[in-house]
Amino acid sequence: MGQLAFATVEEAFAYCRDMDASLSERLEMFADAARQLTPALQVAVDRMVDRLKAHEAGAAAPGPGDSMPPFALPDETGRVIALNSLLATGPVAITFHRGHWCPYCRINTRVLSDVQQAIAAEGASIVAIVPERQQFAAALKADAALRYPVLSDVDNGYALSIGLAIWVGAEVQELMAKSGRDLPAYQGNDAWILPIPATFVIGQDGRVAARFIDPDYRRRMAVEDLLAGLREARDRGLPN
Repeated sequence: MGQLAFATVEEAFAYCRDMDASLSERLEMFADAARQLTPALQVAVDRMVDRLKAHEAGAAAPGPGDSMPPFALPDETGRVIALNSLLATGPVAITFHRGHWCPYCRINTRVLSDVQQAIAAEGASIVAIVPERQQFAAALKADAALRYPVLSDVDNGYALSIGLAIWVGAEVQELMAKSGRDLPAYQGNDAWILPIPATFVIGQDGRVAARFIDPDYRRRMAVEDLLAGLREARDRGLPN
């Protein structure tokens, strides 16, 4: 289906979320449709991405071989979950998302929902982290039928600590607000700061086995790479 066949962003999102294709193909098709339907916003996003890349945003976050800083964050029910407790049972994939309102995040989590059993079969687990209040974390979880925790990173504290948090910039902020994206209500602050969407695969030794970080939020880690990273982390932790 070509981009011009979509009458609205919502129609494009619903089609791309549920199509029988890889994650990258779904995201690319939605990005193409969004560029046709909301050109001003997409041009502003391009400028934001160029700015972030010029400043190497996200590059200082933990990489392969680095220790992943610990966290203890509340999930969508208010239960505090610590990284150490997750690692006690096997490798962990940590995915950062912009929020329940982000169509790219919702496409991403829908695909991850489909591989939840495959992740468990690797003896691993997965958690999502969003900079939103509990009710919105719960909305993201319900939307994708996730069976793993969605953690609230209040005021982007953890994302800031590992170099993932960015200010969207005045231009994107204005366009998002006009389109009804109420980040102050979702996050409980008026900072307009979001995490760069990222995925980290952490071995039981607490070190990063694989990561994906791209200042362009329209791109995400391939599921195949995520599963391969978890297998590598699992095998690394097995006795010789």
